Amino acid sequence: MGDPAEHRPVEEEEEAAAAGEDEDTGAQVTPIVKLEEVAVTTGEEDEDVLLDMKAKLYRFDKEGNQWKERGTGTVKLLKHKETAKVRLVMRQAKTLKICANHLVVATTKMQEHAGSDKSCMWHALDLADGELKEEMFAIRFGSVESEHLEPYLTSLSLLASVHS
Repeated sequence: MGDPAEHRPVEEEEEAAAAGEDEDTGAQVTPIVKLEEVAVTTGEEDEDVLLDMKAKLYRFDKEGNQWKERGTGTVKLLKHKETAKVRLVMRQAKTLKICANHLVVATTKMQEHAGSDKSCMWHALDLADGELKEEMFAIRFGSVESEHLEPYLTSLSLLASVHS
């Protein structure tokens, strides 16, 4: 059998090589292309944030008769400063891709989903995919306390009935 001491120098060489990769060589690289700062608009500039929470969104697939995950990220209720219309916008966490974008109207009825106080479901005409489409959504909030969430959910119905 081989002596374990025979393998130590190889391991030490590998560690030294890995440490050398992080070593600062002092070399300076000048950029080839100079990039100008670009103003990015989200479409949310004329709106006030009423709710901003992390959640996981699902949509009901009628063909497969099952819930499909739409994304995990930040859900916002936004109230337009001039028209006072309220809309729900949700963006995926890393890509910021919109996975829900619809107005909260009088017909929007939030209801508890599967007996859980951390999730609810509703129907809406959604525009997230670029075309207006009737969808059934369910949303689950992670570590949200129901007493913080409940006032927002009940205010959805009130806001919808007043501003639609």
